[in-house]
Amino acid sequence: MVYLKNKFSLLLVLCVSFFIASGVLAKGNLATQTTTLELDMKGDLSLTPKEFNLETGKYYKWIIRSDGIEEMMIQAPDIFRNVWIGQIVINDLEIHGANLIYGIEFDDEGEVEIFLVPIRTGKFEYYVKGYKERGMVGTFNVE
Repeated sequence: MVYLKNKFSLLLVLCVSFFIASGVLAKGNLATQTTTLELDMKGDLSLTPKEFNLETGKYYKWIIRSDGIEEMMIQAPDIFRNVWIGQIVINDLEIHGANLIYGIEFDDEGEVEIFLVPIRTGKFEYYVKGYKERGMVGTFNVE
């Protein structure tokens, strides 16, 4: 049996045991447990998929693609206000500290990757500016 010299050591051991037993400690690097979400915007005014189901505290890579036939801006102001954004990648260039975005515009064919962690539950809309009424709209369901 281990002999504890003082009350502080005993308290420390009890606290650590409690946190481990209750699952409070993080279980690894979130970035190694990434779930990929893919969104395609096309010049024929299709936007697929129309719905994503996410969980708070999980790490996601949202890939947004455009075929470049039409100039389009994807907007998702509500989800962007309710997630932590780790980085945005455009043509292998990384943007860090980008939590104040409301949309990404594609002038040509291309792809953007947004790495994010939802921090609040709810239903959050994403849409293509100017084409929302024509069906280019979808929803993030965050639990």
